[in-house]
Amino acid sequence: MAHSYVSGLYHCVFSTKERRNLIPPALQERLWPYLGGIARENRMTALAIGGIENHAHILLSVPSTLSIAKALQIIKGASSKWVHETFPEYRRFGWQEGYGAFSIGVSQIDTTVAYIQNQVEHHRRLTFEQEYLAFLKKHGIEYDPRYVGD
Repeated sequence: MAHSYVSGLYHCVFSTKERRNLIPPALQERLWPYLGGIARENRMTALAIGGIENHAHILLSVPSTLSIAKALQIIKGASSKWVHETFPEYRRFGWQEGYGAFSIGVSQIDTTVAYIQNQVEHHRRLTFEQEYLAFLKKHGIEYDPRYVGD
């Protein structure tokens, strides 16, 4: 074959430092589109972005030339820098070091987009920790409870 074709879809989840409520709705309105712009500038596609005050979700299509670790390093680093430079009142803002990146198939795109778009409603019933543990268990990922507990 003369060309490579790859479908790399990931439902990415990452929280603020110490899972603090550092992303109020006013910042979310600016930050979610900015995350999409970072992705676009780095040859990724953000199909959906959402979250609440203490974490973000991105459905991300990543090119074969970019690891998911590097993709999230770029997104988290650039967005943190932007928040600090643009909004001095959010000087405490920062992302936690870790993340979850869960591969999905094309048949799951619509369901995943709806899930990300309904974060506010979803978290009326479930904490971030409960949600994250459910993702880890669903995907059969072993984890250290010291870093994930509810």
